[in-house]
Amino acid sequence: MNKYELMYVIKSDVTEEKRTQLLDKFKGIIEADGQVDNIDEWGNRRLAYEINKLNEGYYVLIHFNAAADVPKELDRNLKIADEVIRHLILRLEA
Repeated sequence: MNKYELMYVIKSDVTEEKRTQLLDKFKGIIEADGQVDNIDEWGNRRLAYEINKLNEGYYVLIHFNAAADVPKELDRNLKIADEVIRHLILRLEA
């Protein structure tokens, strides 16, 4: 099991219900073959630069332990989700 950090940004106009559904979906993918350590919702923040004519986004940071194939599945699902503007998955040093 490796330690990972996932940061993703959702469009700021997405409803709270939809944000919760997305968080539960990504959390479920992780928990299928790993363990979530911490979820930190930063809320709406200004983006460093404009992305697709958007200036704000809802930031979520997740720390988790999982097998090596989980980040690939997470990446695939994050790319498919229309509400997600950007995402980044990093493997942390042990």
